[in-house]
Amino acid sequence: MSDLVARTGRHQQRYEDGYRLLAGCIPFKYRNIGQNYGEASEKKVEVLMINSTSGPGLLFPKGGWETDETAEAAAIREAMEEAGVRGDLVHFLGYYAFKSKTVQEECSPEGLCKAAMYALHVNEVLESWPEKSLRERSWLTIPEAIESCRHVWMRDALEKGFLKWYDDGMVYTIPKKEYH
Repeated sequence: MSDLVARTGRHQQRYEDGYRLLAGCIPFKYRNIGQNYGEASEKKVEVLMINSTSGPGLLFPKGGWETDETAEAAAIREAMEEAGVRGDLVHFLGYYAFKSKTVQEECSPEGLCKAAMYALHVNEVLESWPEKSLRERSWLTIPEAIESCRHVWMRDALEKGFLKWYDDGMVYTIPKKEYH
């Protein structure tokens, strides 16, 4: 059991124009791929996905963006709670709108959601985290992640956000800091 505790409930949930606001991230790391006779090793990017608690397929960590935190802080919190990783947000990937199949609420009766998604460079993988008993982690190559992604909007965040940023040279656009 983890000493860390996940936030629960929706009493501090943010809403805007009928959308429930979420924050999430695509956690990634670099993996060195072999050396050839003294040559420098090649770095390959892997992304971290977690299992869904409500069906097949893999997801990126995401959840409610609450009134007492920034979107950045919410994304970092969700990565720790759901995937058991910590790191630095290095790039904003965009907003991705979708319709929840499971959650309709008074403030969002049609189940509309909008997620602020970020690239999170992982620098710590926790042995214990709040949702460890519910989640399994998988480090995947980008093509594997595209194939495994459960939700179209998350695949869009990976392909149109993360992969475009990756192809553009992965310039870190968010300075390292404490997110509040």
